Amino acid sequence: MKHNMKRFLSVLLACALVFGMADAAQAQNKNKKGKGKARTTATAKKGSKATTPTQKAEPEKPALVQLPENSNDCLFAIELKNDVPYGPTTAPDGSGRMQEVVADKAHPHLFEHEHNSVWYKFTVPYNGQLEISIAQQGKWDNYDFLVYKYTGTYFSNQVMLNKVSPVAVNIAQIDSMALYNAFHGKNANKAEKAATTASKPAAKKSGKVDADAPPTFEETPGLKPTIGMFVDATDRMLTRQQTGKFIKSIPVRSGEVYYIVLDNNTLNGMGHTIKVSVQVDAYEPLVLFYDKKGRRYVDVDLMILERSGNGQDRTLLKNEHYRGGRIKFVPGYDYTLYAKREGYFSVFKEFNARSLMLKGDTTLMCHMERIERGTMWQLKEVYFDDGASALIGNPDSVLRDYQYIFLNHPDVNFLVKCYVQSYGVDAEADMLLTLNRAKAVKEWFVKNGISADRISTAGMTKNEIKRAAAAALDEKGKGFSTVSCELIVTGRSERR
Repeated sequence: MKHNMKRFLSVLLACALVFGMADAAQAQNKNKKGKGKARTTATAKKGSKATTPTQKAEPEKPALVQLPENSNDCLFAIELKNDVPYGPTTAPDGSGRMQEVVADKAHPHLFEHEHNSVWYKFTVPYNGQLEISIAQQGKWDNYDFLVYKYTGTYFSNQVMLNKVSPVAVNIAQIDSMALYNAFHGKNANKAEKAATTASKPAAKKSGKVDADAPPTFEETPGLKPTIGMFVDATDRMLTRQQTGKFIKSIPVRSGEVYYIVLDNNTLNGMGHTIKVSVQVDAYEPLVLFYDKKGRRYVDVDLMILERSGNGQDRTLLKNEHYRGGRIKFVPGYDYTLYAKREGYFSVFKEFNARSLMLKGDTTLMCHMERIERGTMWQLKEVYFDDGASALIGNPDSVLRDYQYIFLNHPDVNFLVKCYVQSYGVDAEADMLLTLNRAKAVKEWFVKNGISADRISTAGMTKNEIKRAAAAALDEKGKGFSTVSCELIVTGRSERR
């Protein structure tokens, strides 16, 4: 009996060991499969230690973009936008329903076949050089890519039958991380530091802090490509027999459509981030939105339209939570910028990229004014003839932005107040002149859709004229104020 009991216990113990090893192997396999994939949620385990002040918290990883179903087939290519990164994505999985790309003796410079592919398409917005940046998520992934120019109807069938050849090929069988290091070299980090330093305002030698100067804005690091196509590269094509470098950009024209097929040779690999750009001599300022009263940068709901002049406007940027960054504006194009945020006046700007380039500013600063009594805009570029009240020059170019502000906030009432350069010789005449100038500015707003009962007017007072005259005669050279007009919020009416 004892012998049988021992034998039963031995068998039971052996079974427990077998099942335990099976569970451990299964868990290990799951960990291998899930290795490197971003977690959408993070839940702290009970009893886990809190992060101490000396420990650096790991930066939050961006959420993965799920590759759409069938995107590994040409017919369902993902639309890319100019200068807008797509990703990081989930890993491409399989070749799709059809193998569009298969190498043969007549076409050796193709994938031998698609392994884990994804198709993208891109419409060229303006003439230039096509650039492609691809940053892989996995260190050991081996991505290749081909670029095809769209030829019209039955394009995917023509690709599948090898009747269309790619215009760019990068299928070098090397580690793409080594590619990045070989191409950019040791100067990559120095260049990044120099770019970041250049965007910071220069410190004053006196060491005094300028209360009106905005705080330093730190730019988000850019995309670091591991493979791609760039203007500075030298190789037109990279085949399996060649060493790895980035391939050279190709010239493209406005309206052309290109397809990019990206393939990962690595089994159970990871995803990527891709960005397509058209390289031109462009104005690429740092665009920021700044609350001067709060001395902070704010995020806004931003939309920028690019107007080509032929009626085919395109959305250059649309971001509900834009914080700040560099935006490319191309000479020869006009742009419309519209930004809004709760509690602030909206910002509306129309401008030409070439005129901004000529100014040479590296930052396009948009001031966000709070919707409250006393908010003021000082206008220096509203002009009148000497001794007259009629507007001259091009007042539309100055007042148009404020017209849209008040049209977008119909409950806001405001005061127009004008100024004149006065020596105090005839204070009464100067007071009347400034009032008439204010009325002329009001008339402009009324003609352009702002209700007259929302606008009050005022000119300079006697005391203000005396102070202006004293400033003009000041031996220290204080001189006249350059402000010719002010718009001042007087209150808000009940919304209708």
